[in-house]
Amino acid sequence: MAEVTVVGAGPVGTLLAGELARRGVEVDLLERRHAAGDGTRAIGLHAPVLAALEASGVTDRMLAHAVRVHRGEARTRGRLLGVVRFDELSARFPFVATLPQAMTEAVLAADAPEPLRGARVFDVTPRPEGVRVRATHLGRPIEHTSRIVVVASGAGARDLVYRPDSVRVHDYHDRYLMTDAAAGPRADAEVAVVHLDPDGVLESFPLPGGLRRFVAWDPPSADPDPRARARRLGDALARRGEALAADAVTDATAFGVRRFVAPRLRNGRVFVIGDAAHEVSPIGGQGMNLGLLDAVTLAPLIARWIGTGEAPEHELRRWEARRLRSARAAARLAAVNTALGRPMPRTDALRRTAVRAMLAPPTGRLFAHAYAMGFDADA
Repeated sequence: MAEVTVVGAGPVGTLLAGELARRGVEVDLLERRHAAGDGTRAIGLHAPVLAALEASGVTDRMLAHAVRVHRGEARTRGRLLGVVRFDELSARFPFVATLPQAMTEAVLAADAPEPLRGARVFDVTPRPEGVRVRATHLGRPIEHTSRIVVVASGAGARDLVYRPDSVRVHDYHDRYLMTDAAAGPRADAEVAVVHLDPDGVLESFPLPGGLRRFVAWDPPSADPDPRARARRLGDALARRGEALAADAVTDATAFGVRRFVAPRLRNGRVFVIGDAAHEVSPIGGQGMNLGLLDAVTLAPLIARWIGTGEAPEHELRRWEARRLRSARAAARLAAVNTALGRPMPRTDALRRTAVRAMLAPPTGRLFAHAYAMGFDADA
């Protein structure tokens, strides 16, 4: 029986398992996926996360693969609306590091125990002697008890820790299309660009290897056929002057967005972190970074509990309060960004005026601070 069981071997669970193992804690890491996936949305690591991971050496390994984005630009119809300058912030890492989530997982996995893949957890039950975990692995039932269990396996595992009638999930009507495509040599190769046009947002973020991540607003009732999705995304790119990328689009992932912030992150020896605990819109949101900060700040408290045999109750209460406060702040910012990215054919001029004012001095520095997670309680 491992001292701690972590459910979920995505970036958040893998980081927590690695941080605990680094502190000498025995960890079981359970993952339902049979192999690490690469079809993900999270690509950016913000300054507070990079700072928090520096001591373990993870940050250096991440930056060896990442693109460093020092600024972002808001544009409309090809014209500049404003600039977000991360490089002017008073931060240890004044940029956003972008890399595919599969690469992030690979870097984090170097410090973590090997996950038990194909394990589907269906029950987490606190008991006097610890926490019972029941799962199936390759069709066979498994059961064990750990002193502490942390659920970090995303929104799909929420029912393991919350009653369905006890939480409220807000489903946005918005839909988006996403792809990674080669954009060719360009002057703004390391600049994040957000196109705010009357027909909806198009986000463009640099990735390693000359690729860019493109995310475009899509009509909720549009044709779901994969070929039709790819055509719509190609058209959206072409309208913004991204002809090379438009020609390179062969498929497009469609997704919706939700908002959820848990009322609690702990029930005795059971913890929940990452998307299972708080889900925010990825349109300018900070979901993966929230989860990574959950993990890196929780790890030393769990390690102390295991080492001493006594729960550091005061510190755990403070941890929970900080992480809930941070999640609520990120959810509010993500909601604003989602609203700004919707089609506004009649009020586009008002949006342009508002964005110019937001990004102009002196408020521009404040918004840069917010977009770089500077208001996170653990920043």
